[in-house]
Order: sequence, then structure tokens, then C-alpha cells
Amino acid sequence: MRIAGIRAGELRSQRLHLEPLRVEDAVEMAALLDDVDLHAFIGGQPATPEELRHRYELMVTGRSPDGWEIWLNWIVRRTDDGQAVGTVQATVTVLDGHPTADIAWVIATAHQRRGYAREAARAMVDWLRERQVDVVVAFVHPGHKASQAVARAVGLAPTNVVADGEVRWLG
Repeated sequence: MRIAGIRAGELRSQRLHLEPLRVEDAVEMAALLDDVDLHAFIGGQPATPEELRHRYELMVTGRSPDGWEIWLNWIVRRTDDGQAVGTVQATVTVLDGHPTADIAWVIATAHQRRGYAREAARAMVDWLRERQVDVVVAFVHPGHKASQAVARAVGLAPTNVVADGEVRWLG
């Protein structure tokens, strides 16, 4: 079963504005996420503006080429000054007949420890639930206590499933 009709829209929380990803965000986000320490848990290395632009060109289409996945991506900004602090994303598919979102969040190192990840992820998960997404999944590194706290805050619990060294959280 294919998913239809879900597109990333603007979301707001108490302190944050989640804007749908645009290709034009690549330069700003490359500078924000250009931090080797940030990639300690998420893997990889910082992307150049051109690499990020290419990645964003694919992501803003909103779906996989075969139509089986919906890609939802947002830039997380503070509402008071518009400063980008990170991203949240959800890949929505149908698994065992249930709309399922695989979610992730990345907050730049300079903006961590302020509750932005929890607030942004909560806004995204609430929005997904309003659209009848039944199952939410996140993969979290077992040593990343802050991301574990975010997963708990959005109603996920750890499972015994481990993939690529990360624990599957489900809710």
C-alpha cells in the first residue's frame, strides 16, 4: 500500500518554527552542521554546501522515486530571531498495514542542551499522529543519552532490535 497526501507543512511550537526544507537552505545548514563532533553519534562527516544542495534537491521532492516512501523534512528555527538550530525529519511508509514514520532529529552543537530537539520532535510527532501515522520509530545510539531522552519525551520506548549499532525505539 502506498501513502498519499502527506506533505511537510509549517509547524510551530512554543519557541520553534519548523519550516519545510528548501534547496536554498543548503548553504546556511552546511555552515550550521559543519562540526565533526556533531557527527560522533550520527555518523558520516559534515557535508559541503554543494553536497547538501544535491541531497536537498532529492529530499524536497517529498517522496522516493518508487512512491513507497514519503520524505518529510524541516529546518528548525527559533521563533524569536529566525536562527536555524537544526533539522527534523520523518520517512513515512506502510509496514504491516500501518502508516509508520521513521523519525530523526539533529540539533547543532552550539544549540544543544536547551530542549530544542525534544520540542521540535514533539511538534513533528504530534503532526504525524494528527495525520493517522500509527507507528513512530527512531534509531538511537545506545550511548547517546540526550537522544534517548528525546525519544522518551515523544512517547517511544527502546526495543531489543539493534541495527547498525543503534537501538530501535518504538511508539
